[in-house]
Amino acid sequence: MNYSEHTKGLILTFTAVLILSPDALLVRLIDTDIWTLLFWRCLLTATMMSLFLMLRYRRGFFQSFRATGKTGLLSALTITIGSLLFVNSLKHTAAANTLIILSATPVISSLLSWLILREAIPLRTKVAIFTCFGGILFIFSGSLQSGLFLGDLLALGATTMWGSNIVIIRRGKDVNMIPANVLGNLSVVPIVLLLGAQPLQVTPANAGILLLLGGLILPVSFAMITLGPRYLQAPEVSLILLTETILGPIWVWLVLAEVPHPRTMIAGLLIICTLIIHTLMSLSKPLPVNRG
Repeated sequence: MNYSEHTKGLILTFTAVLILSPDALLVRLIDTDIWTLLFWRCLLTATMMSLFLMLRYRRGFFQSFRATGKTGLLSALTITIGSLLFVNSLKHTAAANTLIILSATPVISSLLSWLILREAIPLRTKVAIFTCFGGILFIFSGSLQSGLFLGDLLALGATTMWGSNIVIIRRGKDVNMIPANVLGNLSVVPIVLLLGAQPLQVTPANAGILLLLGGLILPVSFAMITLGPRYLQAPEVSLILLTETILGPIWVWLVLAEVPHPRTMIAGLLIICTLIIHTLMSLSKPLPVNRG
């Protein structure tokens, strides 16, 4: 991997996270049932990303889907499950809880990178994994008392899916995996219809927020995040995604005045500081890249 490729990956991923950061706020602002929200969120995202692929590949549009192969289907599955878990988590727990638990994505992706890609885990990453798990357990202990345990558990499930998908994308880095993202989002649509989504019962105000979220923010950011792991290691991508953990709760606090629970703030500070230190150490001692 040369310097220009690495720089491209950094720019793609950082820009994507900045665009994605109001996601949790917009989900909280949409006043409709969870299944209807997921219907439009995923359908609009898939539609806009499909338009991008049509412009990019023209006659090769359908071939771009076939090219992803079994890896693409596996990626789509993680996206489908992750989307269902993530949005439900935001409706069942504090936004800060969800986003801080999601910040542990490097924990999952690092472990899976070691298991699947045989990428070595240095001592600093092992320490970061242990510390992040400790922070998550601290959040869970507080949620048992405040009735937020289900939402936190859903967030942990979404974290597992996102971490898995980053490794899957890296394994198939020679192929554009955006079509897999389209399939993953489209797969949510029939599921939520069976669960009771009412897509025609959306108010004009909610429709505007959904259009902004699903028609612009999600497709643009997800497309860029999908391309990022082609140029960066899975743990590095996950650490960049940490930016959303900081910005997301700030957006919610500014607009909805939702103040995180003290336990969440303590755990979040522990996790964020750990990952920042880990990132700085990784910059001076890059993780080895498996060429096999």
